Amino acid sequence: MTDSPGTPGDTGFAPAIATPEDRFLGLRISPLTRRRLQNFRANKRGFWSLWVFLALFSFSLCAELIANDRPLLVYYDGSIYAPVLKAYPETTFGGFFPTEADYTDPEVKALIDEKGWAIWPLIPYSYDTVASDLPGPAPSPPDANHWLGTDDQARDVAARLIYGFRLSVLFGLTLTLFSSVVGIAAGAVQGFFGGWLDLIFQRFIEIWSGLPVLYLLIILASVVEPTFWWLLILMLAFSWMTLVGVVRAEFLRARNFDYIRAARALGISNATIMVRHMLPNAMVATLTFLPFILNGSITTLTSLDFLGFGLPPGSASLGELLAQGKSNLQAPWLGITGFMVLAVMLSLLIFVGEAVRDAFDPRKTMR
Repeated sequence: MTDSPGTPGDTGFAPAIATPEDRFLGLRISPLTRRRLQNFRANKRGFWSLWVFLALFSFSLCAELIANDRPLLVYYDGSIYAPVLKAYPETTFGGFFPTEADYTDPEVKALIDEKGWAIWPLIPYSYDTVASDLPGPAPSPPDANHWLGTDDQARDVAARLIYGFRLSVLFGLTLTLFSSVVGIAAGAVQGFFGGWLDLIFQRFIEIWSGLPVLYLLIILASVVEPTFWWLLILMLAFSWMTLVGVVRAEFLRARNFDYIRAARALGISNATIMVRHMLPNAMVATLTFLPFILNGSITTLTSLDFLGFGLPPGSASLGELLAQGKSNLQAPWLGITGFMVLAVMLSLLIFVGEAVRDAFDPRKTMR
C-alpha cells in the first residue's frame, strides 16, 4: 500500500540504506509501513493466529490429496496411473464395466493387488463417500478407520470437515473481496462528490439496510436452487454496505485537504485523485474491518446451512454438520466437532483482526 502525502508523521521517502527489515516481499517500504509491520508482529496472539490459520487453510486446499476415495497412484501391469487426477474405466484394471472404476469395491481392489499396488490418501474417504465398513448403524462413533466418526448418512466426518472448512473459507474470502470492492467504490463516490448524490445514496442505504436480510435469503433460497455462486450473489446484495460509512467519512474528511485542492487546480482528473491520493488513507480504516467481515460471511453461510437454506444437500458444510449434531443428540461427536472447528476458525480470525487494528492504530508505537 502506498502511503499518501496526507498521512501525518510520514516523510514519504524510504531510508537511503535498506536493511532487511526495510524490505517486504522484495520491495522497499516506508518507515510508516515498517512501523505497522512491527506493531503487527508485536501482537503475538494475532501474529501466530495468522500463521495457524494460513496453515489450516493451506492444508484444506489439498483436500483431494488428503481425503479421497480414489488412490493417489496406481501401479498396474507395468503402468502408472493417477486416479486422483483422471478418471479411468474399470476395464483398465482388468474389470468388465467401461464406466469409471469404483476403487472402494473389493473386486476392483483385488484386481489391482493382483498385478500391482495402490497408494491411498491419508483418509480413504471423500466428503460424499458412503462407508460400508461400519461396525454398527450410522452415525458411528470414532474408531481406527473413521477418526471423527461418521454422520447419519455413513459419511466420514473428518473428510467432510476438511472439505467444509475449505468451502467456508473460500466462500467468505470471495464474499469479502466483492463486498469490499463494491462498498469502497460506493463510499468513495459518496464522500468525494457529496451534495445530492450523497444525500440520495444515504437514503437508499437506509431503506436497503432496513430490509430483513435473513428472511429474504430464506425466501429466495426456497424459490431457486441454492448454489455457491447464487448464494454469493444474494449475500453480496446486502453485505456491501459494511464499508460504505467508513470510506465515505474518510473521503468527506480528505476532500478539503490542501493537497486535494491543489490537485484539482492542476487539472488532475477526479478518478486519479480518488484512487492515488485519497483511497490509500481510506484503506487504513478499511483493512482493519476485513477480518471481521470475513468472520461475518462465514457465520452467515453456516447459519443458512444449519437452517437448511444454504448449499445444496450433500455439500460439505460446517452448518450441515451442526444441524446433524442437533438432530442426533445420541452422537455427541458431531456437534462437538462442528462447534470446535467453528470456534477455532472464528477465534483465529478475530485475533488476526485485533492485530491488524493495532498495526494501523497511530497511537501504537514500538518501544
